[in-house]
Amino acid sequence: MSYQTFDVVVLGAGPGGYVAAIRAAQLGKKVACVDAWSNAEGGPAPGGTCTNVGCIPSKALLQSSEHFEHARLHFADHGISTGTVKMDVSKMLARKDEVVKQNNDGILYLFKKNKITFFHGMGEFTGKLDAGYELAVVSGAERQGLIAKEVIVATGSSARPLPGADFDEQLILSNDGALRVGAVPKRLGIIGAGVIGLELGSVWRRLGAEVTILEGAPTFLAAVDAGVAKEAQKQFTRQGLTIETGVTIHGVKTAKKSVSVSYTSAKGDPVTLDCDRLIVSIGRVPNTQGLNAKAVGLQLDERGAIVVDDDCRTNLPGVWAVGDVVRGPMLAHKAEEEGVAVAERIAGQHGHVDFTTIPWVIYTSPEIAWVGRTEQQLKMDNVAYKAGQFPFLANGRARALGDTTGFVKILADANTDEILGVHIIGPQASELISEAVVAMNFKASAEDIARICHAHPSLSESTKEAALAVDKRTLNF
Repeated sequence: MSYQTFDVVVLGAGPGGYVAAIRAAQLGKKVACVDAWSNAEGGPAPGGTCTNVGCIPSKALLQSSEHFEHARLHFADHGISTGTVKMDVSKMLARKDEVVKQNNDGILYLFKKNKITFFHGMGEFTGKLDAGYELAVVSGAERQGLIAKEVIVATGSSARPLPGADFDEQLILSNDGALRVGAVPKRLGIIGAGVIGLELGSVWRRLGAEVTILEGAPTFLAAVDAGVAKEAQKQFTRQGLTIETGVTIHGVKTAKKSVSVSYTSAKGDPVTLDCDRLIVSIGRVPNTQGLNAKAVGLQLDERGAIVVDDDCRTNLPGVWAVGDVVRGPMLAHKAEEEGVAVAERIAGQHGHVDFTTIPWVIYTSPEIAWVGRTEQQLKMDNVAYKAGQFPFLANGRARALGDTTGFVKILADANTDEILGVHIIGPQASELISEAVVAMNFKASAEDIARICHAHPSLSESTKEAALAVDKRTLNF
């Protein structure tokens, strides 16, 4: 087997991997990227879970289903008559697939633009050298040898199956199968009220499915600010989602065309949920099984994740790991930031990631976004704080949009006024949160945001008003 030599080899072309490869190439390194994702024709499909079966396709379906609901329920408010509104699910899925392909092709273009050599196949360690590592790219019966001075592992994660109920992607679905359902199920069950469960539940609920979400935690969205979680549960219930928390799942049985879930409710009652499809979204597990980590002594933890330090260094010199395959939140943008930072560290620079200001978003309707600490966390840590809140109901742009659900909440230090957390539920929360991330990175105070001129009319004025509310001086509420 012949070998090609590179300064940096990146294993995985998801958000962390492909961005790390690009940044390393920008810094003058000879770079290769290895990725095994394939499209329907068997060709390369870089982008990882995010592009292929995660962030991107789910947002495409959320957008399509939201358009359908607006046309069916809300267009008349604007004087628009549509007649009978129908959804062509196959066309919706085809559009989703095209969006995914555009992103796949875009990454391949970026590799070519930055002179990155791309290998389509599984990458694995085969040995340690004096000045680097031997790797193999496996594609069917073919093996291609690589030698790398530095290796960045960015192999991502996979959906965690429920014990005793493996994914068949026909009746018991992971996020992958849930994005490919060919017709609207009459009854859809979901185990797990996290981001994936809520987003995909929202898609199929809008299209007509009866959706029941079962959550083992005693509280809904426990990681979210309690006030936001309470408002979210109220809105989702009003929309038609049935959400049960504090349940204990006992078993899942499949029939020819249906699934039944036996569980105990929070009240202790035995219950059976019968549904046509079941989405299981109970977390994700790191993708490390195919790395052949033992060949080089790469250290894994009890979850199978790669052990790294604060700078994403592994126990092996010259081997780094980023994204879902290491500790920390499994977020695409967290992986991207780590990938850039590692590429810069390899080049002798000082890459930096501030984990305290990584934003979180749930792309439901209303959207939910936050950065920093919640009220319950501040109380637990005995931090003296002030809170300011402003409802979208009092925002002129939200009224014009016809979406006044939710609010912006800002939490600031009681003594210094430094912003400690920002929590948003409402229209375009995913976009509005960026101002808060910038503010917190620059250690801004609530007064700083309150004194900045925001365009009128805009949804961002609600952020300004929430900052004013910290000092009890809102102008429009």
